Amino acid sequence: MSTPSETAHPPLAPDNPLHSTVRLGRDLAWNHRFPSPWQRHLRPCKSVAGCVLAAVCKLALAQGADTGWMQLEYSPAPPDNPLKGFVPYAGQAREFPHSMEFRYFALRELLPSPDQFDWSPVDRFLEEVAQRGCQGIFRVWLEYPGRPSGLPRWLLESGVQLTQYAHEQKITLTPDYTHPAVRRAMVTTIQALGARYDSDSRVAYITAGFLGQWGEWHTYPRDDLWAPKAVQEEIMNAYERSFRRVPILLRYPAGEQDPHYAPNHRRPFGYHDDSFAWATLETGRKAEDWFFMARMRRAGPEAMEKWKTHPIGGEVRPELWPVLWASPSGNRKGQDFLHCVEVTHATWLMDSSIARRWSPEERERAIAGARRLGYEFHVARARLWRTESGACGVAIELVNRGVAPFYAEWPMELAILDREGQPLAQWHPSGWSLRGLLPHDPPRQLESTSSAPVPVGGVYAALRVPNPMPRGRPVRFANRSQRSDESGWLLLGELPR
Repeated sequence: MSTPSETAHPPLAPDNPLHSTVRLGRDLAWNHRFPSPWQRHLRPCKSVAGCVLAAVCKLALAQGADTGWMQLEYSPAPPDNPLKGFVPYAGQAREFPHSMEFRYFALRELLPSPDQFDWSPVDRFLEEVAQRGCQGIFRVWLEYPGRPSGLPRWLLESGVQLTQYAHEQKITLTPDYTHPAVRRAMVTTIQALGARYDSDSRVAYITAGFLGQWGEWHTYPRDDLWAPKAVQEEIMNAYERSFRRVPILLRYPAGEQDPHYAPNHRRPFGYHDDSFAWATLETGRKAEDWFFMARMRRAGPEAMEKWKTHPIGGEVRPELWPVLWASPSGNRKGQDFLHCVEVTHATWLMDSSIARRWSPEERERAIAGARRLGYEFHVARARLWRTESGACGVAIELVNRGVAPFYAEWPMELAILDREGQPLAQWHPSGWSLRGLLPHDPPRQLESTSSAPVPVGGVYAALRVPNPMPRGRPVRFANRSQRSDESGWLLLGELPR
């Protein structure tokens, strides 16, 4: 198995702002502007939309040397593709492109009495985020430095012990995680969360939370107050039984021999590095053996390969927020951001730096950093044909130019569009999926034929992957012919006559 530093990754495009040359004002997606020399090649159109579609097909498609295959031109996918990228706290960074937002919840907000849940805080958060076209990530906590205890009042009144201590000028109140009532409350809350939200398309990810400061599964520097492995296993068991769709992410990778954490390397969870680009890369120094990739390596090969099936997330370390995009090479402190992304295969990161005021150059670097996270799908080639019955045949070759796969199972759609770009016929091609296509995998070859003849007026074939959440962003491909409107259609080419 290759070490992280030895593993090859897709090269950045030469105009990527993470390189030393910064290009300002580069389009994030097709924006309906084309060089005038192309206009003479267009057929007469009845509308601007029709002319635009014809222009896109002329610009983005090139006939291949073999039978009927067309090369589709690459263009960077937008940085706010769904389920990936930078994640602000709810309501922040509205001017920066993003597809997800984050919020903490204290257990006391959700469990006001032993037999009653109050989901209104979570529902309100998810609905507000969805109104902005985003999906939510959240975490439940019991202790948060500088804040009152997250335990419900009824648990405190039942005699649950809190230990108070000061660290870095903040008071922390750590509960007794071994108390039966606390353990029961955590497990029943996870079960109820799964019953209510596992099928809710507004939820993108959940970080496991509940244990430790901020729900980050540590009580540093009071390791004596940390939850024992039996309690950790109860939390993981509850998540594993309660969630099938929503990915759950744990803070620390752990193998069989970990002295502080119950093994999780074979469990169906991802991981989140909440000191990203500060304590991510392995250094070999004993004092830094808690760094994310050092822990990952100790957890074993199953943990090192976890990114292939379960997402890696996290949070950019707060110390880096003011400086992360201050120079073309990335941050001047901590560790190289881009290298951290490539080694961890991170899909999403909380990053409050995106709410700051930047120069145009810094903003462009941040957008390039967001774009580099997670997947980036490029339809490299397409082939279109008509059957003897008049149906439309479509074949594509799909590659992943990102650093991680797409972990959700979202149906793909094919369509026949008229000259104005309106769909005349649509179908779900059997067996087509984005899921599991890894960077550097051979192109995924997909083929489908419509069940009915091409409708009268059908001119173009198109592909899209809609978001199951109403108003949610569709997956946009890294193609020049990707439409930038909310429809999400990727134009594959003009149908043969």
